[in-house]
Amino acid sequence: MNIAIIGTRGIPNHYGGFEQFAEYLSLGLVNRGHSVTVYNAHTHPYQQNSWQGVNIIHCKDPEDRMGTAGQFIYDLNCIKDARKRHFDIILQLGYTSSSVWGWLLPRKKSIVTTNMDGLEWKRSKYSAKVQRFLLHAEKLGVKYSDYLIADSVGIQQYLKKKYGKDSLFIPYGAHVFAQPDKRSLDEFGLDAYGYNMLIARLEPENSVEIILEGVRRAKDNVPFLVIGKHETKYGAYLKAKFKDCPAIRFVGSLYDIEKLNNLRYFSKLYFHGHTVGGTNPSLLEAMASQALIAANDNVFNRSVLGQDAYYFTSPSEVSTLLTSIDKAHGTDKLIANEEKIKEIYAWPIIVDQYLAHFEDIMKKR
Repeated sequence: MNIAIIGTRGIPNHYGGFEQFAEYLSLGLVNRGHSVTVYNAHTHPYQQNSWQGVNIIHCKDPEDRMGTAGQFIYDLNCIKDARKRHFDIILQLGYTSSSVWGWLLPRKKSIVTTNMDGLEWKRSKYSAKVQRFLLHAEKLGVKYSDYLIADSVGIQQYLKKKYGKDSLFIPYGAHVFAQPDKRSLDEFGLDAYGYNMLIARLEPENSVEIILEGVRRAKDNVPFLVIGKHETKYGAYLKAKFKDCPAIRFVGSLYDIEKLNNLRYFSKLYFHGHTVGGTNPSLLEAMASQALIAANDNVFNRSVLGQDAYYFTSPSEVSTLLTSIDKAHGTDKLIANEEKIKEIYAWPIIVDQYLAHFEDIMKKR
């Protein structure tokens, strides 16, 4: 099959979840004998026309000059280029800035299947006007797709209830982390199992403020690492609010997967506060790193973790977990979550599920 992937800034990954997903999926499909093209922004650090057998097409992305509006131009440029080619399948990752151009997708000659991502319009960081637009974009994403993919059961149920549309559940993936190394902690001045942490975009819907308020109330002086870009308006707000709590350390962005895996592995408790979206990549990576997880109590997190995590909804519950739980309490949860990665969320399994989906929709066409 000749497959295109649109909706990301490109590969190899230098940005985030969908880019990492596109990297693993495209490589897996190429290794299984298929032709895969990934669309990259022209500003992507990787400037070659192929990567490990994956075709790369660079399209003009003016986001560096125009800000968010540039994303819409970039997606338009990708779709316009795809119209000139003869792809069997176009896999669209997300819809936020692309679905307004959905009517231009070449659906007569290509099958369009869309991973609908999370409920973007519910994100509290957006104004009411932006939320209304994102809900409209979601509707267009459904309208202009031949098939829908949901990366969580919660999203699958939502699409069926709201739009009456069936979707195929295929989750995100992760690799089991098998070679922990305590030396990675030296850079951060940490002792194994002597700190707690979170990894997230510093945004209200990720419960960062709730978690950090719980850290302050715990008053146990155990270091708490906050990994995520804090040079933002909300990041400045959080740093100012919790400047009187020396346990909280704002580390900033960190993309070295080995360092991240080691930090997760040797943490006492790993907090996952995401409240909006599907199967979150950082949650699976925490499970794969044998982190003991404390998660915000919602359908998305419970659909992945089940009984194999601790849950919170308030600062007082966070405080209680910090002062009453350590990794020795959660051995059964660690084992169960690692088994889930091996049996459900391993990347080769995810690639095979996408391949089966592509083969199925090609037969129907």
